[in-house]
Amino acid sequence: MRANVIDLAVAVIIGGAFGKIIESLVTDIITPALLNPAMQAAGVDQLTNLQVNGIKYGLFLAAIINFVVIAFVLFLLIRSFESAKRQFAREEAAAPAAPDPIVASNTELTAAVDRLTDTIRSRGV
Repeated sequence: MRANVIDLAVAVIIGGAFGKIIESLVTDIITPALLNPAMQAAGVDQLTNLQVNGIKYGLFLAAIINFVVIAFVLFLLIRSFESAKRQFAREEAAAPAAPDPIVASNTELTAAVDRLTDTIRSRGV
């Protein structure tokens, strides 16, 4: 139970750090590249100044782009995990199953008892 809690804590911390990286990527690189024409048309330097009548649609557009990028990254991540899972299942199915040692020993014991029974019957005892 402790290992699961520790794994969950590590996942939350890594997820938070990954979220900051994605947020920086979107805020600092992707959003300015995509919204640069709108910012030039509006005559503003920063995304926070992109607004009409006090409505900061620049920040809203940045939030939408942030969501789309994070969703796409999660989609790719889940898709790769599912692909790896299917590949592992195929490899596991292709590998010959090792016989169970208990079943093998029971089979050998049954065969030995059958041979002994045949030998006893053949001698007429």
